[in-house]
Amino acid sequence: MKALTIAATGMNAQQLNLEVIANNIANINTTGFKRARAEFSDLIYQAERTAGVPNRANQNIVPEGALVGLGVQTAAVRNLHIQGSLSQTGNPLDVALTGNGWFQIQSPTGETFYTRAGAFNKNADGLLVTIDGNPVEPAITIPAGAVEVTISESGQVFAKLQDQVQQVDLGQLTLANFTNEAGLEPLGDNLYRETEASGAPIVGVPGDPGFATLTQRYLEASNVDPVKEITELITAQRAYEMNSKVIQAADEMAAVVSKNLR
Repeated sequence: MKALTIAATGMNAQQLNLEVIANNIANINTTGFKRARAEFSDLIYQAERTAGVPNRANQNIVPEGALVGLGVQTAAVRNLHIQGSLSQTGNPLDVALTGNGWFQIQSPTGETFYTRAGAFNKNADGLLVTIDGNPVEPAITIPAGAVEVTISESGQVFAKLQDQVQQVDLGQLTLANFTNEAGLEPLGDNLYRETEASGAPIVGVPGDPGFATLTQRYLEASNVDPVKEITELITAQRAYEMNSKVIQAADEMAAVVSKNLR
């Protein structure tokens, strides 16, 4: 009975949907996190009767066939790169993005990763790094005697040193854009990797057309909406229950058939 396997695919799909929702809720307070959405497509169809062929030899054409679907399959788990709200922290090395763009981060292997989480710090050498110690690209070094660090909307970094009136220019932060942000590969630790689907990064200066501006002393919050996630959680739970009832009904019908054949 095909209903058993069809409903089983539905239960598997809703289980995956529940896992995606659970991950969204778990990261509701993760800086720069982008919620994900599970997307599904129907499986192949089995033709019980083919449309567009004669019903019998030299007879009229069948106008509509009988195609039975065989269930559902996972099409994608899409990260929705929608702007999150800004949260004030007061930390001069916290930077939020407003608009399109990604900070560029150098991994321990030398590969460039990308993030929206601008919770930066400085290491023992004064280098601007992420909370995991990975340097920001281009490299920005903050002098040991700096008493005030200023990051402009356009990504220029200045520092005021002790006993000096004029600020020192420390460098320029740049951002990367992608033709298809949904094609970026999430790695964990708020990092993403370029893929063939995302396309090559387009590097530019904050504030240029198509690039985000920077806001110092703020962080971009997760774009997870708790109300929406709870609603989708309930919907996934009900869909899972309905698929399980289909399996139960199909099993009972098969039991009736086997009983009558004895």
